[in-house]
Amino acid sequence: MRIAALHTHILEAELTQPFGWSFDSARSRGACIVEIVTDTGLIGWGECYGPARMNAAVIEGFRRHLLGADPMAGEVLWQVLHSRFRDYGQRGLVISALSGVDIALWDLRGKALGVPVHRLMGGPLRTRVQAYATGTYRLEQGDPLDYVVREVRGYVDEGFQAVKLKIGLDLEEDIALIRATRAAIGPEREMMLDANHGFDALDAIALGRCVADQNISWFEEPVIPEDLASYREVKAGQPIPVAGGECTATRWGFLDILTTRAMDIIQPDTAAAGGLTECKKIADMAAAFGIRYIPHVWGTGIGLAAALQLLAVLPHTPPRHTPREPLLEFDRSEHPFRQAVLAEPIEHVRGWVDIPTRPGLGVEIDRAALRRFSAA
Repeated sequence: MRIAALHTHILEAELTQPFGWSFDSARSRGACIVEIVTDTGLIGWGECYGPARMNAAVIEGFRRHLLGADPMAGEVLWQVLHSRFRDYGQRGLVISALSGVDIALWDLRGKALGVPVHRLMGGPLRTRVQAYATGTYRLEQGDPLDYVVREVRGYVDEGFQAVKLKIGLDLEEDIALIRATRAAIGPEREMMLDANHGFDALDAIALGRCVADQNISWFEEPVIPEDLASYREVKAGQPIPVAGGECTATRWGFLDILTTRAMDIIQPDTAAAGGLTECKKIADMAAAFGIRYIPHVWGTGIGLAAALQLLAVLPHTPPRHTPREPLLEFDRSEHPFRQAVLAEPIEHVRGWVDIPTRPGLGVEIDRAALRRFSAA
């Protein structure tokens, strides 16, 4: 079996209601979907995180290294692509494009052998995962103390036991919103904070100290991802566990984070950090350092399926009596084709999501949706 064709599908859809976060905003959602076809007719699907057209351009550069290659030799292909393109990016577009290819190759291998990816990766350790709801973005009109509180109450009604709140815009407004959100969801549910690196260390520390009594599970991306010294300052200066890493890639990118214990929880995105091949290595490193691993997920159902396959085999971190299970990030913000690209959507039931058990990623792709949302 050999790789006969490599395709990218650039998808895009306008939002009915634009939304924003600390450093940016969105009026549309986009994705670069990877399709790898073998000479036997088997097809593997993957997804890249980030700008779709730019990812597709990088994948075009991979083409000559993939066509005619053995798709079962995933580790070899990962090393070939990483080595050939290392000089042009140790994270960002080169690695997100590699991630999409790697996910597609895992999907293809699982289908070739008739087993889900998590079986190929040595699992499962778990067959379902608890999800937390991600949303609470800022709208162009209205008071977030009204519409965000209504939104999180809706998540509670759906059965979610954990909610992540977007902050990082204004210190005093964020503090008020954190307290209002805690009051809305009750004391027994988990609440996380995500600043999308909207603070400097001083304000992040001030916020963490001010809301420490709100029982916060983690404080995500308090400062810019490049500044690990500030991460360590925030971690030492306030009591809430610090999380981050969605903008970091490969085992080498996470090495300093782990060895200096800059974060309590790392959050690689499977579609950005190197794919399933590399993320399992990062997870094993995190386990050795006793640092929790909770994947970042913010894409289509293909990226969600890849994260679920990884979650099935994530080691318990840290090893302990009655270890804490990893959580699934379940994006609830508007995304017109998140589930539409799948023939059967991946949904939660009262905040729990089953890990797909069909071959490969465990999902089938709706080609009509690819055509409907095509931006190419």
